[in-house]
Amino acid sequence: MTNCLFASDIHGHPDRYEKLFDAVENRAPHALFLGGDLTPFAFPGIDVGRNLPPDFIGDYLIVRFEALRRRMKDRYPRVFVVLGNDDPGALEPDMAAGDNARVWTYCHARRVSFRQHTVYGYSFVPPTPFQLKDWERYDVSRYVSPGCLSPEEGGHSVEVDAHAVRHATIQQDLAELVGDAPLDNAIFLFHTPPHDTTLDRVANDGKSIDGVPLDLHVGSFAVRRMIEARQPLVTLHGHIHESARLTGSWRDTIGHTQMFSAAHDGPELALVSFSLEKPEDAMRELL
Repeated sequence: MTNCLFASDIHGHPDRYEKLFDAVENRAPHALFLGGDLTPFAFPGIDVGRNLPPDFIGDYLIVRFEALRRRMKDRYPRVFVVLGNDDPGALEPDMAAGDNARVWTYCHARRVSFRQHTVYGYSFVPPTPFQLKDWERYDVSRYVSPGCLSPEEGGHSVEVDAHAVRHATIQQDLAELVGDAPLDNAIFLFHTPPHDTTLDRVANDGKSIDGVPLDLHVGSFAVRRMIEARQPLVTLHGHIHESARLTGSWRDTIGHTQMFSAAHDGPELALVSFSLEKPEDAMRELL
């Protein structure tokens, strides 16, 4: 069996990272997937466990993963990572440093071979109400849900091409990323969940702006359509912390595709374990 672990939306909490490192060392999976919102930087006024180094990726994450690799030696897993909408885009060089240190594979907008499988990474999410727009894209058109800010509003931590921000969509990105490749053995590491599933439900019940009800499902139409049409083996998601609590499920299916979320709105680390031979037997633990 090819055993895998998946975590997401850790938001820089050292206690949750230490639980993750312990689980990886004790279980020795073949692969670890990290689905974005990994750093504390979107919440500068919030205490996440303290005494964090300013260079969180270089002086904490890479250092801790290097130590884990030294201890595990040939048991060290392949580690696949993407950033999320709360991780500044300015951190991409730091993620590349983790690639150079050979502690992980940064796979946003990339396809990476893993045994007989292909891993696809993708960080962008549809427009949100939040100000940081580094990892936001229009979904299938320039429609923005009530209460959200377009990718052309808000701010960026890096210089952006205004034309690309205005015209790029998640749908176009995925078409270019995937092409005509067969996806029967593909694993997608997304940050956004697909639209209208148990993975993208938010607590907007009864809320409206100017009389317009707010959406209850905020995932990506483009991601859902790709899954419906192409049927990858497994898709991994985060982003919507409260969805599992509201829907009662951290997983869903579209056709044959098994879809898992590791986002969680409690203090624990949500850790999903699955095998690529029998992904339908996946389990989630709160550690």
